[in-house]
Amino acid sequence: MANIRIAGAPISWGVCEVPGWGYQMAAEQVLREMRDAGLTATEVGPEGFLPMDPGELSATLERHHLECVGGFAPVFLHHAQHDPVPGITPLLDAFVASRAEVLVLAAATGMDGYDSRPELDDAQWDTLLENLDRMQEAGAERGVRVVLHPHVGTVVEKREEVHRVLEGSAIPLCLDTGHLLIGGIDPLELVEQHTNRITHAHLKDVDSALAARVRGGELTYTDAVAEGIYTRLGTGDVDIAGVVNCLLDAEYEGWFVLEQDTILASEPTDAGPVSEVIAGVRYLRGIVDSRRRPSHRVAYRAGAGS
Repeated sequence: MANIRIAGAPISWGVCEVPGWGYQMAAEQVLREMRDAGLTATEVGPEGFLPMDPGELSATLERHHLECVGGFAPVFLHHAQHDPVPGITPLLDAFVASRAEVLVLAAATGMDGYDSRPELDDAQWDTLLENLDRMQEAGAERGVRVVLHPHVGTVVEKREEVHRVLEGSAIPLCLDTGHLLIGGIDPLELVEQHTNRITHAHLKDVDSALAARVRGGELTYTDAVAEGIYTRLGTGDVDIAGVVNCLLDAEYEGWFVLEQDTILASEPTDAGPVSEVIAGVRYLRGIVDSRRRPSHRVAYRAGAGS
């Protein structure tokens, strides 16, 4: 019997670290809506969204009956004169104190936003790969799993860059089905070929036509998000069911984080982003329920009603 654990992320409510991203919803509302949607845990979101003091963070999440999964951190990793480990140590310590499991790294460019990025030379790649292993070791010393998140607008985005990390570093991956597809990678193919390197998952569905425009430079990533590049789970061009089933067949024990990036122009006047999250939970439940046959069963643990 394999357990499936479903969490949320504040970016599904439009809460993002990028300056000027859009209307930022209050943490109390987001956490309340997460629990109401049937989620049992959350990533912590950008700096300042939730308290980083471990006691305050735990109290805030307990008030909403949520666990702390860990969180996403863009970190500058490819400059030989910059040591990223001291800067990330306080966050790792906070995760330890709040019993969080995973630090999701993105290889930051050093610039705001995700609409442009540099290409690294070989020396910078050597530094990046070395620092990825050092970050993994720093997390392991504290019992926190550190994973790399290939991400649009970072220095690890494209197919060849992801494979360079797989070949040159021991760090496991966060499988983000949306960012991978936009970067030109078939998420299911990556799961099938490198299942043992995937220990955390962000589930997104994608409009492949908009993704092609981002890859071709016709549309910025930010504009694509605003135009709806991330579709309701199960309605886009990512084989979400194939990805989930492949991971579960391999006895994956990490979190499935429902993370449909969105930009809010203003405070929602209707149900808002939570309606998409509820639909995502329902869709993922359906995948799991379809596996409940005598020869192929899994146990479901997701939240309300489970």
